[in-house]
Amino acid sequence: MGPARTPDYEAAVRSARESFTALPPGAPVRLAKRTSNLFRTRPDTDAPRLDLSACQGVFAVDAEAGLARVGGLTTYERLVDELLPHGLMPLVVPQLRTITIGGAVVGLGIESTSFRNGLPHESVVEMDVLTGDGEVVTATATNEHADLFRAMANSYGSLGYTLGLVIELERTSPWVVLEHHRFEELDALTTVVGEVMATREHAGTRVDFVDGVVFSEGESYLTLARWSDSAEGMVPGDYTGTEPFYRSLQHRRRDLLTAKDYLWRWDTDWFWCSRAFGAQRPLVRRLWPRRLLRSDVYWRIMAFEQRHGWYAALQRRRGRPPQERVIQDVEIPLDRTADFLRWFLREVPIEPVWLCPVRLRATEPAPGAATPWPLYPMGVGEDYVNVGFWSAVDIPPGGRYGDTNRAIEEQVTALGGHKGLYSEAFYDEATFRRLYGGEHLDPVKARYDPGGRLPTLYDKAVRAR
Repeated sequence: MGPARTPDYEAAVRSARESFTALPPGAPVRLAKRTSNLFRTRPDTDAPRLDLSACQGVFAVDAEAGLARVGGLTTYERLVDELLPHGLMPLVVPQLRTITIGGAVVGLGIESTSFRNGLPHESVVEMDVLTGDGEVVTATATNEHADLFRAMANSYGSLGYTLGLVIELERTSPWVVLEHHRFEELDALTTVVGEVMATREHAGTRVDFVDGVVFSEGESYLTLARWSDSAEGMVPGDYTGTEPFYRSLQHRRRDLLTAKDYLWRWDTDWFWCSRAFGAQRPLVRRLWPRRLLRSDVYWRIMAFEQRHGWYAALQRRRGRPPQERVIQDVEIPLDRTADFLRWFLREVPIEPVWLCPVRLRATEPAPGAATPWPLYPMGVGEDYVNVGFWSAVDIPPGGRYGDTNRAIEEQVTALGGHKGLYSEAFYDEATFRRLYGGEHLDPVKARYDPGGRLPTLYDKAVRAR
């Protein structure tokens, strides 16, 4: 199915299988990976790790069919670099360059095309999965491994690793024209979101991309954008200079970006999180090399601090309270999004927050399940808004680490939403199983990882094992 299995691709799959065979028999399996976009502490270990480095790149493209065979460890940066010259891109390109296609399929991936293209795992036609027992199986929605195909979304390596995938592509244009719309009421913003999701246009103009930023209850923005074959007389923006992209929303009505700059508009400053590293201060920004204005650079700085704790120790000496990390993406039903935002802005001292509308492409549930993707609890035909917030809050006297995250989890569940699992989670095991498809996961886990060499989803997401 899809583009050919090239000799290079078959060699990559063999390399992955050989790396698995070389691991100590019966030992837990952990992936060797140079980059990560997970935000939960994991224990260091010197144990041998699974090497899937050969599973990178675009191995074959069928431009006429709009399909590509790609390696599971291919970053979206590489996918864009290899596909964009052909006028193609994945249906959803998550915001950060070093997110891998395999990581987005088994975890969280979302962006401004998600209101029409759903989530990355929905554009997968076929996947080759290295399972917990060392076998490589080819899974599709209709073959004998359809149970694994449906369960891979949100499984986070608890069922196996995607060595290669056949994914759908869409045609691109050279330019993206953006319009930023300001709102002083959150209900007005969500009303427009609903209209655009229903019609894919606004004021008679086609809309190809939708996302937004909330600075406060009285100041929020929707960016409605579309492909364009020309610059339409505008000078393209450049947000690798003095101004971060998110600040442009507050004073620009229209903007123009190249297709590539649009796809990575948020990566340059890790949305707005680069301010924590001083990268938005004018003097620092002038000295900071543009090639290092990237999310993976900030991530490495943050990971260094997590290992050594120098800044935290300095803050303690200054008498500052300890902090709780609050890095989450949650999906809220559209009709409850304004309620969630009002609660969040009142209770959690974090701003701005990101908004990204999303609707599943699937039109019916999986057999025997209430949703198409049993571990990813979203309803067919329902409109959601992803709300992203990434910062830290002070822990008050008498408080404990996790209090704020637990309150957010409770509020999200009460409003009929759910949260992604790429960061810390605090659910008890019974609640977690109920929210994340435990009864559907059990038989799939037993079939494809009978020896328990891969961690359980709860171990990965909550116990951080």
